[in-house]
Amino acid sequence: MVDQQARATLALATFNVHMGVDGWGRPFDVAAECAALDADILIMEESWAPDDGDPSTASSVAEQLGYQVVLEEGLAHGRLFAPIPTASRRWSPWLGQLRKTLRLDLESWRTTAGPAGRSSVPGRWGLALLARVPVREPRAIELGRLRRDPARRAVVSCVADLGGREVSVFGTHMSHISHWSPAQYRRLGRLLPPPDTAAVLAGDMNLWGPPVNSFFPAWRRAVTGRTWPAHRPHSQLDHVLITEALSVDHARIAIRSGSDHRPVVVRLALS
Repeated sequence: MVDQQARATLALATFNVHMGVDGWGRPFDVAAECAALDADILIMEESWAPDDGDPSTASSVAEQLGYQVVLEEGLAHGRLFAPIPTASRRWSPWLGQLRKTLRLDLESWRTTAGPAGRSSVPGRWGLALLARVPVREPRAIELGRLRRDPARRAVVSCVADLGGREVSVFGTHMSHISHWSPAQYRRLGRLLPPPDTAAVLAGDMNLWGPPVNSFFPAWRRAVTGRTWPAHRPHSQLDHVLITEALSVDHARIAIRSGSDHRPVVVRLALS
């Protein structure tokens, strides 16, 4: 890991990697895309950890890029299916959500055969925090599972140093609004530190910017831009929110990725 205690900025990214495959189930080079982000701390949503003991998406990226996996939470169990044989150059099939590459065990509409009878691998779908700078006090904060959501939700967090001051870092992957995520947002708001501290919250919020702001009125969005769907984005679902103690030195939405989400990258400094 790179020692950045003396540095005046901290680069943070959030990236929903979609299990390292596209909508057809074809793998893409997750490590190369993460390397291009050049983040000191990386929040990774939808990391995939096979039950057979093979490395998870987060562990593979960490090994290749010199990160430490600070935390990895399995939020649901499911099956990752082999690529669809009729795959085209598009990111996914027409109405791709009807022929999903992943099916979680608690999804009510799952079938025994799986999508198009394809072979599959069981494993855990989750959330990870990776760091290449010294961090401490890693922990996971449970947000529970909403009745309509097939996955638990959680927040992974740590403390990093920035210009001699402590910065609390939080990463999450929230439920969809159709699952009634406002209940989780209110719960998360009670768990976050006071807005007069130096803190950052990043992740796939599954919600647009203005309503996210409404749940955290004392925080502000560090970057605005379209992140989903990656091949032709029309909405921002991936956000980085910061408190007044932090300022934005640089921010960007990364270029189109192999996932269905574009990563968000910010370089933070003290205000």
